[in-house]
Amino acid sequence: MTEPDPGAGTDPATPEPGAGPPQTGDIVIDAALADLAAVPDDDLDGQLTTGEHVQRTLQSRLADLGG
Repeated sequence: MTEPDPGAGTDPATPEPGAGPPQTGDIVIDAALADLAAVPDDDLDGQLTTGEHVQRTLQSRLADLGG
């Protein structure tokens, strides 16, 4: 009988709870995600503002890939 792989079914891009934002390897994206993670859960205005900034950052990086 084969032992189950303890790492099977886990996505390395999905952080463990409390582990912080995922790391993409892109400095700009990682900084934007860290900024979003730093906003307190009860600061909805801050989450919205920072989320919009992250969205613009992601769109810009994707546009750069489109060449």
